[in-house]
Amino acid sequence: MTDAAALPFPVETPVEVVELLVSPVHRYEGRPADGPLPAGEAPELRDELEVRAHLGIPGDRYFGHSAHRTAAVTFQSLEALEALASDLGVPVPGLAQTRRNVLLRGVDVDALAGRRFTLDAGAGGVRFQGHRPARPCGWMNTVIADGAHRAMRGRGGIRAEPLADGVLRVGPALLRIE
Repeated sequence: MTDAAALPFPVETPVEVVELLVSPVHRYEGRPADGPLPAGEAPELRDELEVRAHLGIPGDRYFGHSAHRTAAVTFQSLEALEALASDLGVPVPGLAQTRRNVLLRGVDVDALAGRRFTLDAGAGGVRFQGHRPARPCGWMNTVIADGAHRAMRGRGGIRAEPLADGVLRVGPALLRIE
């Protein structure tokens, strides 16, 4: 049971799904100084994503991998990226740089770690169990700007496990904490 008083936002919060990303391959491997791996299948921004319970997003690099069951879908806050951009004096990065799957406006995504929540983007609610933080890596200095790795600490988003099948869409949505 969630203690509503401990939340930094209401139990039911209108949000906006700003971006959705499917990333078929993991390009940030090895040493950042060597640069990203060849593009291969490029990450794809979409207007709509299918989510499968306990599996993730079809076509994403973490889909169906048992080692990533609790981290199959990643969430990022637009406000955190705006703060990062302000701190570093750079343009606001998007999901193509941070490699998260869902970019939300209107909620402290990092506060969802350890909580069950439903995101309803107009096609019925999709339930998630928020798990650990999605910690930034040194690659953020390469793909965003020097200092991005440190600036993202504590606001890198979360990793979540989908508990139900459903569809997420870009646009207005409702976030409900269980």
